[in-house]
Amino acid sequence: MPVRRHAAFPRGVPRRWRCVTTTVRRTTGARTVLGVLAAAALLLTGGCGGGRQPKGAEAPAPRHDTFIGYFSPEDRSTVGTGMIISLRFNRHIADRQAVERGITVSSVPAQTVAGHWFGDQRLDLRPADFWRAGTRITLSLRLRGVRGAPETYGTQSKDVTFTVGRDQRSTVDSVEHTMTVVRGGRVLRVLPVTVGSEQHTTYNGIMVISEKYLKTRMSGRTVGFGGEYDIPDVPHAMRLTTSGTFVHGNYWTPPQVFGHENVSHGCIGLQDRKGGGPDTPAGWFYANSIIGDAVRVVDSDDRVVDPDNGLGGWNLTWPQWTAGSAVSGTAPDPGDVAPGSGSGGSR
Repeated sequence: MPVRRHAAFPRGVPRRWRCVTTTVRRTTGARTVLGVLAAAALLLTGGCGGGRQPKGAEAPAPRHDTFIGYFSPEDRSTVGTGMIISLRFNRHIADRQAVERGITVSSVPAQTVAGHWFGDQRLDLRPADFWRAGTRITLSLRLRGVRGAPETYGTQSKDVTFTVGRDQRSTVDSVEHTMTVVRGGRVLRVLPVTVGSEQHTTYNGIMVISEKYLKTRMSGRTVGFGGEYDIPDVPHAMRLTTSGTFVHGNYWTPPQVFGHENVSHGCIGLQDRKGGGPDTPAGWFYANSIIGDAVRVVDSDDRVVDPDNGLGGWNLTWPQWTAGSAVSGTAPDPGDVAPGSGSGGSR
């Protein structure tokens, strides 16, 4: 470990030069000699301002931290029309305007995109309404050298491209116990479901598939339910919220429950079998869904999901969304219309 010591000065050295502090490492031989020579060089140049730096000498580079933004979706991926671009920064961003100006989203065909900050480490970006099917999108990060906070600068300069696939939207009716899957304006299938019970209701509103797992473990301890359940092999699981809402296969509930009762802890359950079956309702929905597909829940006895709980930003109107941008005046107001109001149901 480095040890900070005050350098010893010979007699006759002016006191105004005596504020030099050197770092001496616990080493021997050549490294110790180099440390002594470096200290001597500091003395000759006047230390902390008492003398004059020789011509042509470069000042040491100032120390600073760096920040990067972790982005989703992944580069070169294909996503659903409900995808929201999300950046999570590894440092707290104080100058949000400078950082947001270093991030642009372009699309073909063109759609106006605006950002919305959730705290000082997350920036989400979306258009006024869902993306059009077939859109090609480029996220440009020009953050290298951008000051995000005092002594903190960006390092990224890259483009991320992804494509919007077909337009699929699903609506879960908590009263009817059904999920209607619509693609391109046409109903593909109506699936029987079970959603949250009276004690553990499911959020209302638009949620977006952000992760997919053929099989995953679900434990009540991770979401505040203690030891009420611990299932090591939940099949066909797709995440909808950060807080733990999934649409997933369910093999432990009797088949007659689906389409008739709500018995879950808040997730949307589809009939499945242990190990997951491709021919079950859950297997079919998993195979026909991609990250970025929107799932809207209606008529649940619960509030609308928070916009920062997963990719829940579609639950804000366009004026509400653009109000969260640090760059004002960049997005025209198309009207106070709920996003995703086309095919896929309404609430």
